Amino acid sequence: MPPESTSESAAAPDENHASASAVDLALAVDRLRGRLRQESGLASSPWSRSQLAALKRVVSGPPCTTSDLAASEYMRPQSMAQIVSALEDGGLVTRHQDPRDGRRMLISATERGREVVRSALATREAWLSRAVAEGLDDLDRDALPEVVRILERLADWAVPPVTHRAPASAPSGRPGHSPGPAPH
Repeated sequence: MPPESTSESAAAPDENHASASAVDLALAVDRLRGRLRQESGLASSPWSRSQLAALKRVVSGPPCTTSDLAASEYMRPQSMAQIVSALEDGGLVTRHQDPRDGRRMLISATERGREVVRSALATREAWLSRAVAEGLDDLDRDALPEVVRILERLADWAVPPVTHRAPASAPSGRPGHSPGPAPH
């Protein structure tokens, strides 16, 4: 068996470490999200986490379309349409025509929707503030702004598109035709 090349063996531990760190991060974020939901009373709420996340975005931003909301929450527009319908049925949002483009429907929060978000956030923030103050030491508390910055960078990171090319030895199907990126 031939020995591994130096560049391959040097890259593997970094990739393994990144992969293990990514799994640990995902598990920790899932646990924290679950704990926040429990502590904020959302576990007994009639509204799902996805519905409340969308509602919070509507409350905190200007009126938007379902597609805009889906993109901001990294969801399919069809899934977001179901969420918006449930929020509208519950009296938490309204839809109205865009005054600049009558073909578009904009979503806005109602006063009841704003109150649901205020209440959930106040309870959750009270628990989290206490957990940060009493459960972390000074060093950990000082590190939190950097941790938040890193998490936000990860959430906003766009995966570069992967282009698929036929192997150089594979026929292209047409004489003189060079294969290009595969359609997505």
